[in-house]
Amino acid sequence: MAVEMAASRLLGPYFGDSILVWANLIGLILIYLTLGSFLGGKWADRSPRPETLYTATAVAAFWVGLIPMVATPILRVAQNAFTHIGADPVAFDTIQIGGSFVSVLVLFAPPVVLLGMVSPFAIRLSTKQLSSAGSSAGRIYALSTVGSIVGTFMPVLLFIPTIGTARTFLLFALLLFLASLLGLAIRRRGRRAVAVTALLTLLAALMIAFPQRIVKADTRMVYEQESRYNYIQVLQVEDSRYLMLNEGQGVHSVYSPDTLDTFGTWDMFIAAPFFNPPGQAQVRRMCIVGLAAGTVARQATAAFGPIPIDGVEIDPAIVSVGRALFDMNMLNLNVFVTDGRFFLQHSNASYDLIVVDAYRLPYIPFQLTTTEFFALAKAHLTPGGVVTVNVGRTETDYRMVAAIASTLSEHFATVHAIDIPETFNTVLVASVSATSAANLEVNARQAEDPFLRELLARAVLYLQSTRTSYALPGKGFVFTDDRAPVESMTNALLIRYLLSGE
Repeated sequence: MAVEMAASRLLGPYFGDSILVWANLIGLILIYLTLGSFLGGKWADRSPRPETLYTATAVAAFWVGLIPMVATPILRVAQNAFTHIGADPVAFDTIQIGGSFVSVLVLFAPPVVLLGMVSPFAIRLSTKQLSSAGSSAGRIYALSTVGSIVGTFMPVLLFIPTIGTARTFLLFALLLFLASLLGLAIRRRGRRAVAVTALLTLLAALMIAFPQRIVKADTRMVYEQESRYNYIQVLQVEDSRYLMLNEGQGVHSVYSPDTLDTFGTWDMFIAAPFFNPPGQAQVRRMCIVGLAAGTVARQATAAFGPIPIDGVEIDPAIVSVGRALFDMNMLNLNVFVTDGRFFLQHSNASYDLIVVDAYRLPYIPFQLTTTEFFALAKAHLTPGGVVTVNVGRTETDYRMVAAIASTLSEHFATVHAIDIPETFNTVLVASVSATSAANLEVNARQAEDPFLRELLARAVLYLQSTRTSYALPGKGFVFTDDRAPVESMTNALLIRYLLSGE
């Protein structure tokens, strides 16, 4: 279990942390364990000696220790083998499926198969007579389950955040090596014990010398970190900084000291209140679910003044990066490190604008897509308030946009859609009161602030080219807490995209 949990973080910088990657990881490891159990039972019957088991675990330990050292070239080859299809968020699913499958196949098959041999081998060795076979098997499986619990929680809660993924592999390899060495010493197998001691010493030296750094780097990188939730990179391109998470195929925040415009989805969040009639597009307080490094908060402060902004971000490491490298130090920004839905459930505040920027294909938290969530959001809005959501799509497949629009329409009077050109994003704007696109045009002409006037004019142009028929309320599935098929809809979108030849 420790190997499996650390493996997810090893794959994350290259293939992300979606359900597709987890399916490959869990499925293949189960196959390896099945094969190991079968072979272990056969081997135990042929050579029912403890030293045989200790030798197998020593070899497995050494292989586990090698994984972080050989991972970089293997992961890069696996990733590059699939990137010819493109790097957009939808095509990237194929990179995840194929690349992570190959990586898990190459890196983890030998050690996990050897580890899978342990249980049947141990049962064979501990069974002295048929009448006690059940008790022996029960004790071993109970001990195995306790080990699985430790192997699940300790890497996630303690070792990966403190010593990193690579050293977590090395640490558990050392522990398994020590157990193997102790077993061989007790059995007085001198030559094998000496060999294992030599390998143990080598692994210990590697653990001390191994640099505590991430296994993936970018020449433009100015910062990287593994947090409990994400692999974080900050890239510097000329005078702009970009926040990249996990596999690095999407930009989660952007910062330039000389400009507020991003020409992306963030700008359209600021335009959302201006679907209200002129004079009523006032934002006195707002909430951002998916704060990241503060791009929207910075723009909102410039557009609306130093209004109170409640920014919700689940990863404290991202908050620290935003403050240190993205100038996310506005005095009017109140940061809450928690889940967005949990925050709204326990907040008494009312907002004129709620921004939901926590979606990205295939990473869509279903609990932030349902009719129950949007009812909760509406309960925190003023009579003229709006909620705006960034939703992924392809050039022709708007089923996720349609589903979110239909779900929003269960609670809101009007739902508008704004396609962002040259992206796979549509921004939905849902208002408590009836609003219109004509209001946006009037507000754009009347805006006095140059930044806001340019931003609203761009929103009008985007709106005019939006394929609104795909996002009309009633056109899509309505998500509920009981049934929100986000993953299956995402997978269907992927299959259609690949078959369409886009």
